[in-house]
Amino acid sequence: MTESTALYDIPGPAARRRHLLYGLASTAVLVALAGWVLHLLFDTGQFTSAKWTPFAYEGIQELLLRGLGNTLKAFACASVLSLALGAVLAAGRLSEHRVPRRLSTLLVEFFRAMPVLVMIFFIFVALKVQPLPALVAGLTLYNGSVLAEVFRTGVHAVARGQGEAAYALGMRKTQVMAYVLVPQAVRAMLPAIISQLVVALKDTSLGFLITYEEFLHAGKLIASDLDYDLPFIPVVLVISPIYIGMCMLLSWFATWVARRERRSPKTKAVDVAPAEPGTLLPGQR
Repeated sequence: MTESTALYDIPGPAARRRHLLYGLASTAVLVALAGWVLHLLFDTGQFTSAKWTPFAYEGIQELLLRGLGNTLKAFACASVLSLALGAVLAAGRLSEHRVPRRLSTLLVEFFRAMPVLVMIFFIFVALKVQPLPALVAGLTLYNGSVLAEVFRTGVHAVARGQGEAAYALGMRKTQVMAYVLVPQAVRAMLPAIISQLVVALKDTSLGFLITYEEFLHAGKLIASDLDYDLPFIPVVLVISPIYIGMCMLLSWFATWVARRERRSPKTKAVDVAPAEPGTLLPGQR
């Protein structure tokens, strides 16, 4: 039998029956809700062949695939640049020098407080930047500032004695960060990093507001074409699962990486030279 933990006691037979009833009741409510939504969709004719025929056209399929490719392109650029910007800003906030620390703090707080859509529109309209660079720049500034706080918090979460021990061995601050603090902080930071990348992936849909031909923009073109009888709901039913699937795939990848790191930590044994006869121990004469 599983032992109780410090957080909670293992439920007894009555509690397990009660939890089972709660689970069955919740499942019944969710099934009823899903059935009601499907009934409304069928009742309004959302599953008629006329509304789903456009997706069989080669031109529509190419439009959706091109939009999906543009979404992934914007996400890839924004995620790499956000991680790089976050690392730079976090290093500035962790600096012992006043000027870079205060400047990094000002940038982080400013871009975290600024709505991402406002930044995208400002870059696109005021600076006359093309849609893809404007979208990537806005996503990078916002998500990079958030990731900077994630990195800084992760480094501070490492036990203080780890850094002190490294300094006692004569390591410089750069070496302490690169070889001691950051590798240990990565495991704690990974869930928050992936969660912010999921936010960046979803925010790529803002590109349709500046005419960037991403996935949502492609769906909008299909739904607004009068020749297709406004298949708005079918477009949503096609696009939404793909967005959800990409986010779930990213979360699954993060879980896999975290599990792999816990199972096989990267530690290497250090070869120690055997003691020779006559070798004095420290403190001996």
